[in-house]
Amino acid sequence: MKAAIRILKGLGVAAIAVTAVSASAHAEKIENPVAVFSGLDKITGRIISFDVYIGETVQFGALQVTPRVCHTRPQTESPLTTGFVQVDEITLNNEVRRIFSGWMYAASPGLHAVEHPVYDIWLTDCKLASSVPPPEDYDGPPITGVVAEGEDPLAGPDDGVESGPGIPRPKPFDG
Repeated sequence: MKAAIRILKGLGVAAIAVTAVSASAHAEKIENPVAVFSGLDKITGRIISFDVYIGETVQFGALQVTPRVCHTRPQTESPLTTGFVQVDEITLNNEVRRIFSGWMYAASPGLHAVEHPVYDIWLTDCKLASSVPPPEDYDGPPITGVVAEGEDPLAGPDDGVESGPGIPRPKPFDG
């Protein structure tokens, strides 16, 4: 009888430990105010990266993207970036049609992206701040941190090229 009581007490302690571990793992989730997306325009072949605040709707081509949540883990944990996103398409008849509502995972964009005949959109990251100002009616997670002055969120990664496309030469004069 005493052995059975010790086993039950041991199981109770183990259950409390499992509950504490699962609660602490659940508490490690960071709720970010900014979701970072990449978008591909299949006509031009151009890929851009853009920041969207939680609850804000941003238009990319004929698609409207609205992130509802964007979660990451602390840097001490294995990376996991997830976001619940809604994507609407504006049709040629000027009607809005929901084409995606669900979770996107930055680790597997091929499985959890919006694939449209002309545009593709996928989640790449979540951030605590953006150089893009928040909308006036923003009421999402608190914005922490500051983005460096002069950083362009739509510029994409620096490719190391110092010069731009250059100035075209004038046509030769035919006189």
